[in-house]
Amino acid sequence: MEPLLQVRNLETWYGPIMAIQGLNLQVLPGRIVTVLGANGAGKTTLLNTLAGVIDPFKGQVVFQGQAVHGLDADEVCRRGLVLVPEGRQVFPFLSVKDNLSMGAYTRRDADGVRSDLERVYQWFPRLRERQAQAAGLLSGGEQQMLAIGRALMAKPRLLMLDEPSLGLSPILTKEIFQIIRRIREETGTSILVVEQNAAVALAHADDGYIMELGRIVAADTCEVLAQKADVRHSYLGGGHATGLSGTAQRWKQRKTWR
Repeated sequence: MEPLLQVRNLETWYGPIMAIQGLNLQVLPGRIVTVLGANGAGKTTLLNTLAGVIDPFKGQVVFQGQAVHGLDADEVCRRGLVLVPEGRQVFPFLSVKDNLSMGAYTRRDADGVRSDLERVYQWFPRLRERQAQAAGLLSGGEQQMLAIGRALMAKPRLLMLDEPSLGLSPILTKEIFQIIRRIREETGTSILVVEQNAAVALAHADDGYIMELGRIVAADTCEVLAQKADVRHSYLGGGHATGLSGTAQRWKQRKTWR
């Protein structure tokens, strides 16, 4: 099976700092892929580079068989690679319905837009109830639903989610990830999700990558990753640290992953 997304030797810099270092990653059609890592690992930089928000210094991003690295973000979105940014970033003074309509601004199929709007309301019934309300008055969970719904209005082939659980309760986090799985099952949309809640991400995704300092240090199916001792210790709360801070143990794990 040919990958929907293929990332090869990606390198991205912030001024003098190399944020992404020779990264390789792929997403197969119809799969949910998660990227895990601590703050500063480069996860958000990775998604922004894939979405065209940041230009890579080196490497290739191939989507549906065509190179998209270096394209403007709006063109990348038109091709079906759509980002839900960290922190939701809804338009606070626009209504819920107008926010959703903004996701479809590149489309010209009015009937299809109406049909997709109805589908978004089916996935997120609370958005239908609040469609006339200003987005800035929604709760954090409702804003996350709105941000995902807005991205879905662009008809993505690959939906990228940056920290969808950020600031949400465990119950809302579980609900969001259940809807993510439902979207994949009902539409066949591939999903790439960056997440710090490793337990939830590994439970709902198919394939996973672990990032450290801009590099991929482990990659496998989520079922296999969840059983690895170093993943369990660093991300799932298992294992035993040596010393008060556990620094020595984490150093050994990083060397093992590489």
